[in-house]
Amino acid sequence: MTFAPTDLAAAPPVVAAPQRGRLHDLLRRHPTAIAGAVLLALMILMAIFAPWLGTVDPQALAPIHRLKPPSGAYWFGTDMLGRDVYSRVIYGSRVSLIVGLSVAVFSSVVGVALGMVTGFVRPIDAVLMRVMDGLMSIPSVLLAIALMALSRASMGNVIFAITVAEVPRVTRLVRGVVLTLREQPFVEAAIASGTGFFQILWRHILPNTVAPVLVQGTFIAASAMITEAALSFIGAGTPPNIPSWGNIMAEGRSLFQVAYYIILFPGICLSLTVLAINLLGDGLRDALDPRLARRM
Repeated sequence: MTFAPTDLAAAPPVVAAPQRGRLHDLLRRHPTAIAGAVLLALMILMAIFAPWLGTVDPQALAPIHRLKPPSGAYWFGTDMLGRDVYSRVIYGSRVSLIVGLSVAVFSSVVGVALGMVTGFVRPIDAVLMRVMDGLMSIPSVLLAIALMALSRASMGNVIFAITVAEVPRVTRLVRGVVLTLREQPFVEAAIASGTGFFQILWRHILPNTVAPVLVQGTFIAASAMITEAALSFIGAGTPPNIPSWGNIMAEGRSLFQVAYYIILFPGICLSLTVLAINLLGDGLRDALDPRLARRM
């Protein structure tokens, strides 16, 4: 069979798919993840540029302007000491984001290390997982309150208390993954070939735990932000001289009927940030789960 020259000339050239097609496919498959990432990025930018976005010093007292409603001069109103609620909300985003991200990172690192060891070493698993089960039987908020009662109020102690409460969840997640992986042929082959214990964990086990831990980390960050706000709301979190969304809402709870805006605006910011992190986590779960990817 022969082809005429005109047939070859008429054949369309083969070109690579444009990058915008990939972006469109990503937006189509995971629109909620993109929306969550954009909203979270805006919150992070607000925290970074707080000194430029804030109108006045968040700790500046002006008793003559106390309990002013939202207006052109005070966008979110003022509290009972005349402090600008808008500036305090802007600076309070730093505390919530730092606590949320720090707890997610620290609990993931510690949980991955403990989960890999317990899932691979049976004698350690029998002891350590009973400790993790005991910690998980206590609600995270109550455990954090108990730990904060033993120390002074500071951001570092808040991060430590919430991290201790979240580590067992990551440990149990990673342990389940490791128990499944250790029965896989590639791990058994590595053991049979005499590969060292830590080399097996580093080369064969750890890379397969990144996806579930990354998804779990987003939900831990959201939970940590809510826990920090709850601790600050009851006076067991960050000290009053550090503005946080929980502190601001705690200061306005007794004035809710006459100055509802003191609680309203930090509550909205906290809700939007937690929503953004949860949307991002749902999108990452859909994108990284191979079973969901095959369905799509």
